[in-house]
Amino acid sequence: MGNGAEDAGPPVGSSPPPPLEWKFSQVFGERAAGEEVQEVDIISAIEFDKSGDHLATGDRGGRVVLFERTDVRNLGSRKDLEAQDYPISRHPEFRYKTEFQSHEPEFDYLKSLEIEEKINKIKWCQAANHVLFLLSTNDKTIKYWKVQEKKVKKISEMNVDASQAVQNDNIASSSTISPRGYLPNGRCPERPHGQLNNDLSMPPGGFPSLRLPVVVTSQETSLIARCRRTYAHAHDYHINSISNNSDGETFISADDLRINLWNLEICNQSFNIVDVKPANMEDLTEVITSAEFHPTHCNMLAYSSSKGSIRLIDLRQSALCDNHSKMFEEHEAPGSRSFFTEIIASISDVKFAKDGRHILSRDYMTLKLWDINMESGPVATFQVHEYLRPKLCDLYENDSIFDKFDCCLSGDGLHVATGSYSNLFRVFGCIPGSNEATTLEASKNPMRRQVQTPSRPAKSLGSFARVVRRGAESPGVEANGNSYDFTTKLLHLAWHPTESSIACAAMNSLYMYSA
Repeated sequence: MGNGAEDAGPPVGSSPPPPLEWKFSQVFGERAAGEEVQEVDIISAIEFDKSGDHLATGDRGGRVVLFERTDVRNLGSRKDLEAQDYPISRHPEFRYKTEFQSHEPEFDYLKSLEIEEKINKIKWCQAANHVLFLLSTNDKTIKYWKVQEKKVKKISEMNVDASQAVQNDNIASSSTISPRGYLPNGRCPERPHGQLNNDLSMPPGGFPSLRLPVVVTSQETSLIARCRRTYAHAHDYHINSISNNSDGETFISADDLRINLWNLEICNQSFNIVDVKPANMEDLTEVITSAEFHPTHCNMLAYSSSKGSIRLIDLRQSALCDNHSKMFEEHEAPGSRSFFTEIIASISDVKFAKDGRHILSRDYMTLKLWDINMESGPVATFQVHEYLRPKLCDLYENDSIFDKFDCCLSGDGLHVATGSYSNLFRVFGCIPGSNEATTLEASKNPMRRQVQTPSRPAKSLGSFARVVRRGAESPGVEANGNSYDFTTKLLHLAWHPTESSIACAAMNSLYMYSA
């Protein structure tokens, strides 16, 4: 099956670029030392839109917060600035735009289950006429949101004494927006019959003429978020991922056992395209953990499993894609199996590279980069926190071994990144010959925990000269004596689509870094 994409990376013989030098850029929602974080404020999803001019975060309280880029927007389009040879800011800067309540806690009375409001995933849809569209989902329900600026409408030209109101605003609030209920003929239930409303004064002799209120549109604007569609009742298990199709019309949603295909305009019908549920649930050996559409081919998508495999399916082959076109998995070395082998092999996230040629996957211990034309094994493996291998028993006891970390690729496909514990995240260069493996902390001083450790290339794996294994750290990586904190984990991060900029979530704080 042809993928129609060329490998965008540099030739193998070229020397790798120098490592990126990361600097702190911005922080939103920074907490003071010792400040207690509310559970509902913890960020649970991050996503840049395709242009990189907008960023969305979702939290455990069911809210979606939007940020917009300011450094280019205030000056004109980037193309115009480059044509004028105008110096462009070295890193994107964002500001708070708006927020809205996407999901509320619900209760499934049929199954006696509470459905929490936590946002699992956010995906941006195609924008149109300066109107933003996005999908957000919790465990059971997906919503399609429209966010746009609307001009504020005000009431003017009323029969009111100027001394009674300032610019008619008080009148509008007292006569039309008052929370008190009114009876027919203007009587208020709170006043004795016959007592006049003191909000308005009647001049002697009455009004010479009655002017009806006029609604005028002011130059002020406000952002309105409106839910256009709700896609519900299609998943028996918790939704772990949603992904837009490149056709701009459809998207998929995946839970542990099924993947459904939706049309954005139709909310009461979806098509089941993958179903791994066995006839007898006792025969269940693996579940779906993540799914994503190919960035350019609307008929292709990939999904990962708890056994560490990635399946590529082609929607043109059949209506129910139980048979995959390709399957990517790395076979374990003989004699290396342990109690934890299958748990840490489970893939928590998969992402296609922008060119569509490569797939990045994250399991508990490693990042793996796969070439869709090579099913035998990954072209590169990056050790994220190898020093935790002796502590797997402790991690199993406190359930940390089941944490699900996101992964992301740079727009040019030359770097990959993922999170770890103690609010650390790691950035790797994925060009053959590159030894770049940077550890950064989600704080205003990202290099505070930086420790240079020599990389250990893997032994040659036969003819696959491009296969590399990097980033392995010594158990004494914490040279300053700090112990690792498994309660502060950096699960969610996203790479700007066109620039060397990363947004990552540390509890309720959103940190941004640029290189």
